Amino acid sequence: MHLARIIGTATATVKHPSLAGARLLITQPLMADRRTPDGDPQIAIDTVAASVGDVVVITSDGRLLRDVLKSEATPARWSTIALPDTP
Repeated sequence: MHLARIIGTATATVKHPSLAGARLLITQPLMADRRTPDGDPQIAIDTVAASVGDVVVITSDGRLLRDVLKSEATPARWSTIALPDTP
């Protein structure tokens, strides 16, 4: 699990059938200070109705995505799982 800031959304005209109807977010992983970028941006499936600018918790748990997308064969890796409280 990682903290990340939503920096945008992604649109795909052609995508894997398991991603039909899924909202794709561009997330920037963050250091613990919630400001400093930590690595490259990632595409994540939105499961918490996050908006651009929100800080979220992202995970690469494949079982969660297979359940959310109702597919045993999905290329998706990252998903949002929480909107943490502000300290």
